[in-house]
Amino acid sequence: MKLSVIIVNYNVKHYLAQCLNSVQTAIAGLNAEVIVVDNHSHDGSLDYLRGSYPWVRFVASNHNLGFARANNIAIRQAKGEYILLLNPDTVVGENTIKTVISFMDKTPDSGGCGVEMLQDTGQAARESRRGLPSPMVAFYKMMGLCAAFPHSRCFGHYYMGWLPWDKAARIEVISGAFCMLPHAALDKTGLLDEDFFMYGEDIDLSYRVLKAGYTNWYVPARILHYKGESTQKSSFRYVHVFYDAMLIFFRKHYSHLSGLLSLPIKMAIYAKATAALTTMTANRVRKALGFFSPNTSQQTEYHFYGHHNSLQECRRIADDNALKATFHEIGDGKEKPNHLSEEHQWPNGHLSVVVYDTSAYTYQEVLDIFASQPQPHVAMGFYHPLKNFIVTPNDIFS
Repeated sequence: MKLSVIIVNYNVKHYLAQCLNSVQTAIAGLNAEVIVVDNHSHDGSLDYLRGSYPWVRFVASNHNLGFARANNIAIRQAKGEYILLLNPDTVVGENTIKTVISFMDKTPDSGGCGVEMLQDTGQAARESRRGLPSPMVAFYKMMGLCAAFPHSRCFGHYYMGWLPWDKAARIEVISGAFCMLPHAALDKTGLLDEDFFMYGEDIDLSYRVLKAGYTNWYVPARILHYKGESTQKSSFRYVHVFYDAMLIFFRKHYSHLSGLLSLPIKMAIYAKATAALTTMTANRVRKALGFFSPNTSQQTEYHFYGHHNSLQECRRIADDNALKATFHEIGDGKEKPNHLSEEHQWPNGHLSVVVYDTSAYTYQEVLDIFASQPQPHVAMGFYHPLKNFIVTPNDIFS
């Protein structure tokens, strides 16, 4: 078997359904398996998905095991030559998986590959290419030098901003949102460190892959990563788990450093965590007292592109949810309309979501359209006619 795709799910059944739809087209023609480990979701994920995706093997946990442990359960069962760790809140282009496999087949020392992850606006995410957070690299980032000098090989090493987006390049850290590794490399380096519950395990694994003598790579193939739909980043628990993971990584790999060097980094981590908690608490207090901004979802405009029958269903969904929407039907011509080809003024004051019918447009086409001209207030969404639901960055409609 060539490939095992492993996805860990927790309470994001619609995002996972969308992810599986895209994976199904991306692995067409490959000898591949897909394993989903459900981390004790309470949104009915398994009941919703099992009947519609008989080609997926679902593993149901009775507890929330965390990202690392859940992935390890599937890796131990996986039969593929390559292992792809994939987040459920992603959309994979039709060519992406095969492009990465082809690259790894031609690069024998590759221990892992990541791809160009797009934000929901089509902007390339900096996390697609990262350097190891050594004490100095982490210090430069926390002090704002990485943001001030993003293309510097010294100060900007955390995001490796000097690398081109359109060429394969060696990197150090591969994002766990899309991380393809040879099964043989995992046999040599060991599986994900289960001390990391949710964050940091991808950095740790990437470092161990490099220590084992392999190389890590960025490959210019695209996915969409909604970036955090499977976590609640506004929660106190998120802040605790995220910064605790940073400390675990630092203690594991840099405990040998002298106190004069390690203490400032540890203090910076604690300071960042304290500042994040303080800001969150202040926002909650302001909201409780009635000092909060209007709900921006009321200002969102939706623009639907697709076939006639799909647009009829989208119109019904829009009416049922009181959405402000326009509809653009695909004609008989060879050229498909898109939100860039038509004259439209995109206001900066609120969000516009462009929803593409997946029976009319491939995932690759939508990703490429948005990547060609990202706009900060224009986000991508998808309509899935088979299960009749719409996925957007902030909402699910069905």
